[in-house]
Amino acid sequence: MATTTASVRIPAPPDRVWQLIGGFDSLPDWLPYIPKSELGEGGRTRSLTNEQGGRITERLEAFDDKARTYSYSILQAPFPVTGYLSTITVREDPERGFSLVEWSGTFTPDRIGDDEAIALFHGIYSDGLEALRRTLAP
Repeated sequence: MATTTASVRIPAPPDRVWQLIGGFDSLPDWLPYIPKSELGEGGRTRSLTNEQGGRITERLEAFDDKARTYSYSILQAPFPVTGYLSTITVREDPERGFSLVEWSGTFTPDRIGDDEAIALFHGIYSDGLEALRRTLAP
């Protein structure tokens, strides 16, 4: 099993950041390469469409509004991994008015090496968090 984590410090209070990213259907609001998201199963799944028209289906596995965190798994995607579980968390930064956002994942590479799978998801997380920072920049 492989893991990776990316984080970013954002000049916005945690409640404001969570208001933007805490909805399971909110990726199109801050992640440019996911322009479309549709909820299913009463909000427990989301079907995402990327910029190239590719489809990804994910399941909400855990949600804690008070702790500002949720976890999701991938049900169907073109990624060369199995057993994917990811968590997004918004924490209060020690400096008032700032947030620390962390996006982490665990997965088992399938037909590729650990390093290649880690690089793939670390890039997705890092690029996504940078897009989030830009979206919330003053």
